[in-house]
Amino acid sequence: MTREEVENGRDDMLIDGDEIEQRRLENAVPEGFNADYLKAYYGKIFPYVDIFKWLSYGNDGKHPGCDHSYFGRREFSFTLDNDIYLRFQSFNTASELENAIKEKCPFKIDIGPVYSVDPSKRHAYSQGGDNIFTPVEKELVFDIDISDYDDARYCCSGADVCLECWPLMTIAIKVIDTSLRDDFGFSHILWVYSGRRGVHCWVCDGKARRLNNEQRAAIVDYFCVYKGNENSSKKVSLVGPALHPFLVRSYTEVLKDYFEKRLLSSQKLFLNEERFEKILEMIPDESVTSELRGRWLSNKRSREEINVARWDQLKNLLQSSKQKGQGLRRCIEEIVFTFTYPRLDMEVSKHMNHLLKAPFCVHPKTGRVCVPINPKNCEEFDPSAVPTLSQLLGELNTGGFKGEGDNEWDGTSLGDCVRYFRESFLQPLLKSCKEEIETSYNAKVQQSRNSISW
Repeated sequence: MTREEVENGRDDMLIDGDEIEQRRLENAVPEGFNADYLKAYYGKIFPYVDIFKWLSYGNDGKHPGCDHSYFGRREFSFTLDNDIYLRFQSFNTASELENAIKEKCPFKIDIGPVYSVDPSKRHAYSQGGDNIFTPVEKELVFDIDISDYDDARYCCSGADVCLECWPLMTIAIKVIDTSLRDDFGFSHILWVYSGRRGVHCWVCDGKARRLNNEQRAAIVDYFCVYKGNENSSKKVSLVGPALHPFLVRSYTEVLKDYFEKRLLSSQKLFLNEERFEKILEMIPDESVTSELRGRWLSNKRSREEINVARWDQLKNLLQSSKQKGQGLRRCIEEIVFTFTYPRLDMEVSKHMNHLLKAPFCVHPKTGRVCVPINPKNCEEFDPSAVPTLSQLLGELNTGGFKGEGDNEWDGTSLGDCVRYFRESFLQPLLKSCKEEIETSYNAKVQQSRNSISW
């Protein structure tokens, strides 16, 4: 190839690149959230079949052990425009679910429990006098909102979130996910970005779905360290002569490093007197707090190093030999737990009939899709980079963005999210469900044979 041909080739590539960018700009959709955008999303992208297969747990197959009424007993709730709330919706097939969503165009979809009977026909059963309409299965769920950390962050407040405070959600995922797998033996766990200010966790193992309310409450209590008492300066209570192994693991593997290497500086926890006084209030020894306060008020360091320097001074004083007998070394751990430990909405997890927003919904305030988060690399997750409704529609409008078959999401930036949901979560889950259905069916057959032989 001659030099002239090479140069012409480069020009062609530049022209092609310019054309792609020009095409993208021409097909861009204005940012925002509205019913028309949502109709297009539900019509082209929303992964109905994957949601159906997930919530069927293998019962949509042809095996004689399948419970074909299972999906039809699941409650869905739709929140329509103008906050019109439709509860106890139920569907027998993926097509019914898809048609209802396309017709009603809900701004929000919530998923409830599997009931003993079809929830849409609950009134017919209630007339019989017996309490036959009752929840029988529901995923063990966790809801964590960053707005509950407002006393532990200074960069944002309320529903606002940025990359400086999002590590608090990363910490929550790492701590809870590890415990659910290692301490409780759960395997099929789905983490989902809420679309705005937090994360949701769905524990989908069969033994998790069948937990009663008391058992769910016991698991929540296992995680309960943050007391949330607004009238007390000490919001975390680490009791006993030694920490529980779960807390030790959380502290040494996650909390300590994130506190010292990320949050200490990013949140500027010791920047001024107002902030460091909140921390000094957690130390029950007046002589220690007076000494530290005196040092910090008299020694004005540069802002870049002040947070690390003051934390080191606090640790050194509490860990010094003269303070060991006063039991103050635990204060270091309690401070770290106060600023980093996961803060759960406990009521969401305790009750089987609590609803939680479905994955792949679009948050109306941000336009962002509620995408799955891989806990193995959750520290790489960036909420500001999540696909938005307008972005996805723009990609659909751009020529060349075409998925395989009916999977139009495959040609958009949502493709990797759906593939992760399908390959890393759904496929292993369904394999386990089918094995469980087979085992249960064989046990029933054997039991039936034994009863006949008698």
